Amino acid sequence: MTNPISTVHDGDVLVVVSNNPPVNALGQAVRAGLQDAIAQGLADDSVKAIVIRCDGRTFFAGADITEFGKPPVGPSLPEVLDAIEASDKPVVAAIHGTALGGGCEVALACHYRVAVPSAKIGLPEVKLGLIPGAAGTQRLPRLVGAEAALPMVAIGNPISASKAKSIGLVDEIVGEDSLAADAIAFARGKIGQPIRRTSEGTANQDGVKNPAIFDEFRAKNGRKMRGFDAPNAAIEAVRLAGELPYSEGVKKERELFTQLMTGTQSAAMRHYFFAERAANKIDDVPADTPLIPIAKVGVIGAGTMGGGIAMNFLSAGIPVTILEMQQEALDRGVGVIRKNYENTAKRGRMTAEQVEAAMGNLSTTLQYNDLADCDLVIEAVYENMDVKKEVFGKLDTVVKQGAILASNTSYLDVNEIATATTRPGYVLGLHFFSPANVMKLLEIVRGAETRPDVLATAMKLSKKIGKVAVVAGVCHGFIGNRMLSPRQEQANALIMEGANYWEVDEVLLDFGFPMGPFQMADLAGIDIGWHRDPSKVTTLREALCAAGRFGQKNGKGFYDYDESRNRTPSDEVRALIAEFAAKSGTPQREISKDEIKERLLYPMVNEGAMILDEGMAQRASDIDVVWINGYGWPLYTGGPMFWADTVGLANVVSGLEKYGLPVCDYLRGKAERGERFNG
Repeated sequence: MTNPISTVHDGDVLVVVSNNPPVNALGQAVRAGLQDAIAQGLADDSVKAIVIRCDGRTFFAGADITEFGKPPVGPSLPEVLDAIEASDKPVVAAIHGTALGGGCEVALACHYRVAVPSAKIGLPEVKLGLIPGAAGTQRLPRLVGAEAALPMVAIGNPISASKAKSIGLVDEIVGEDSLAADAIAFARGKIGQPIRRTSEGTANQDGVKNPAIFDEFRAKNGRKMRGFDAPNAAIEAVRLAGELPYSEGVKKERELFTQLMTGTQSAAMRHYFFAERAANKIDDVPADTPLIPIAKVGVIGAGTMGGGIAMNFLSAGIPVTILEMQQEALDRGVGVIRKNYENTAKRGRMTAEQVEAAMGNLSTTLQYNDLADCDLVIEAVYENMDVKKEVFGKLDTVVKQGAILASNTSYLDVNEIATATTRPGYVLGLHFFSPANVMKLLEIVRGAETRPDVLATAMKLSKKIGKVAVVAGVCHGFIGNRMLSPRQEQANALIMEGANYWEVDEVLLDFGFPMGPFQMADLAGIDIGWHRDPSKVTTLREALCAAGRFGQKNGKGFYDYDESRNRTPSDEVRALIAEFAAKSGTPQREISKDEIKERLLYPMVNEGAMILDEGMAQRASDIDVVWINGYGWPLYTGGPMFWADTVGLANVVSGLEKYGLPVCDYLRGKAERGERFNG
């Protein structure tokens, strides 16, 4: 194997270059090469300074993920970084692209850092349920202070080069096209000056002088960090950087890192990291399948879903034509899109120019013929098979051959929709989640005749519009909604048997969901699909609607809401539930939180097993990706199928049997064989 590290002399400066595509990951060969190169520079009296830089598109972008879970092979990254920092000749990191994780730690171990304006620097380990493990939590606060270090370590979002310079992480911004020369000149300017080692810095004393920094950070970011172990470990490590000598702080960092690395949360989050990448691969569609160019998109329906779907493409610079039946509906829809963009601009996430550019790509029409030249048309009309088939029949006659026709359906049979056309191979489902311009998940529903190039195009396009896509087969509710159904059935059954509905919600909140089933019903609107017939009250939902309890929209649903939308349980709803329970003759009893949790979640696992058995999902990890991105399943449990693996499939089966709930043969077989869903 070619050594990924090379060296070149530029006068009295030794330039150490990494060339380990695609992202200069810090694998064993890179670590060993760096260690050797530093030793070479120190042993050569003609070398007065050292520059570390990378070829290719980026500086070191982190650990080598192929080494995850394997026995370590030396030298370790901390050993290499200590050797860099111990150098008695100035060492300069020349940063372009991204310096992430271990890459940022390499830069911190250097005595100086220069970066191009487009560079990004960060410690994203927390997103894998970890903290930096090569002294990043100890060097960074000593260099920039605890207050500046906290968000980098405990939230994990990278910062720009200019931000890095403003906090003292980067010493100089250099030319985008002259990084190598500028870094060498910078290094030469430091020859003969006292060595400035990051581990000896004292900026971290801001946290000692003002310990409230840590509580304030927790209070400000509490919602974001709720349930996660790693952010709290990160805060603790940064705090200790101000209280302990460097060598002791490094030991504590290693202890915290090891606890996290061997814990369930990090295993779950690392599982998700790989799961999201695996979801991009379609087993029977070659990676080099030619794609259909998508230069223009049509959207049918300018309501909440249609408008949100359109925004995804407009934001990606793809022209969109929206079709509606009435001008008033079109005008209203366009107004909402503009307002959404303007609100985004007010929050500083877009410029006014970007708003106008997005709106400039939008055109509207009342005529199907104006969609004739679209490469992709997505219908977002009422969830009714007859209506959808009528729409697809019209599209088939006017939209050019070779264009993709997609349905944004949540439940309906995509194969049946395709029969309304003469091109079933070009039909598929694109199930966006509401609000479609915000939610990351996109279920791509593969029909029986959907062509490989159509499927591959949809997957590629999903990335361009910022979605996490998962391929699903044709079945009622696909992956996500199909698994939601048994959970909702059990939630409804539990409140008839004596569980309080707010307790059912609380169990899911405690588990880590953003909301429970009854909060979700209030948010969506209890009256969706209600036919407003007061004489027809056969279900609790109809009774709530008849009582004018429509959800958050009118301040009362399952809960009563104040002006700030804070919820309190309702005596009226409690009485309605008791009345329905009495009518059904269901005996009332105390129900434990454990029973509520198991009855809500175990049937979902069983449904997921059936989805796998029927081939409606390619892999168990795809189901996890759906639930984490579309339904708020807590990331730190890895998704429903990974969570079931950690609980133990035999325990899931015995739990289902205990409550008299069905167990599919696929799940039972896996449990009996001691297998897992994931690996």
